[in-house]
Amino acid sequence: MAHIEKYNPGSFCWLELATSDQPAARKFYSSLFGWHVNENPMGPAGVYDLYQLEGRDAAAGYQLDAEMLSQGVPVHWMLYMAVENADASAARVPSLGGKVLKGPFDVMDKGRMAVVQDPTGAMFCLWQAAGPGNGIAGVHGTFCWADLATGDVPAAKTFYEGLFGWKIFPGENDPSGYLHIQNGEDFIGGIPPSQYRNPNLPPHWMGYFYVDDCDASAAKAKELGATIHMGPMTIEKVGRMAVVADPQGAVFALFKNS
Repeated sequence: MAHIEKYNPGSFCWLELATSDQPAARKFYSSLFGWHVNENPMGPAGVYDLYQLEGRDAAAGYQLDAEMLSQGVPVHWMLYMAVENADASAARVPSLGGKVLKGPFDVMDKGRMAVVQDPTGAMFCLWQAAGPGNGIAGVHGTFCWADLATGDVPAAKTFYEGLFGWKIFPGENDPSGYLHIQNGEDFIGGIPPSQYRNPNLPPHWMGYFYVDDCDASAAKAKELGATIHMGPMTIEKVGRMAVVADPQGAVFALFKNS
């Protein structure tokens, strides 16, 4: 278990669920991961849920409003990347081929953020924290990894290396074509070969949650109404994983290391 007070620039620092049924999502994820739901009323904006483990923040969730649903915004998990300065990072996005869809703007006294779309179409958020964090990692139900599904791997590689200083490269003696993402000294995610991407889905980031037992968690997710899209399957010398959609359709992965 690790308590996280500060995220290094370029690291994944937050995962946020946009759902069409907030009460159902609370029930599903609290049952699956043991999350405690801390409900925070936000006035006309609804209720912002903090999903917590051991009193620390593991993720968050909110209800898509009627306007978002009418515009076709799908249920989804959104990834946030830590930056030292949201304005400076957002200003660099267009020159690298991406788009700033919203912001930068302040989130109360918590920090400053922007919503970004990379050149291949995948969306994510930049996050500049205003103070110490309250994160947790390394236990059942915590974020541990992310994969980028894109049809243009070279364009994505150029963009993210330019924006965050990531190193994106194939693993040693790995003929699969999977690229690893290294932020500083930390391996934080990857980019699967584009030929394995579902062409019917838009480019997107998919978050992984660490679990004590991948098979048991996948079975429990299915029992709770989820759809199992892939696995559970073994990745040699890495671990075991499954790709799941919650009952409202938000997709994520379960992972247990070897």
